[in-house]
Amino acid sequence: METISDWVTVAIFGGMIVLFLHRSTTDEPPKDHIIQYLPPSVGCAVANWFGNHHQEVVGYLIVLAVLAYIAVVLKPFNLKLW
Repeated sequence: METISDWVTVAIFGGMIVLFLHRSTTDEPPKDHIIQYLPPSVGCAVANWFGNHHQEVVGYLIVLAVLAYIAVVLKPFNLKLW
C-alpha cells in the first residue's frame, strides 16, 4: 500500500464487500447476483495496476468507470438513476 491508487481501489473493493455481505444477509432474496461484482472487482485491480505503473490518469478513469458501474448496476443506495 504505497500509492493513492492502492488506497482508493482497496477502499472501493472493501465497500463492495460490505455491500455484498449486507445484501446476502437480508431476509428477502437478493436483487443482484455474485457475478455482477466481478467487473468492478477486476476494474479495481486493473486501475491499481495502472496507478502503480505511473499511469495514474488511466487508473483514475477506470476508477470512475467502476464507480459508475456500481451506481448503475449494483445500486448501493437504491437510487433511481434510470
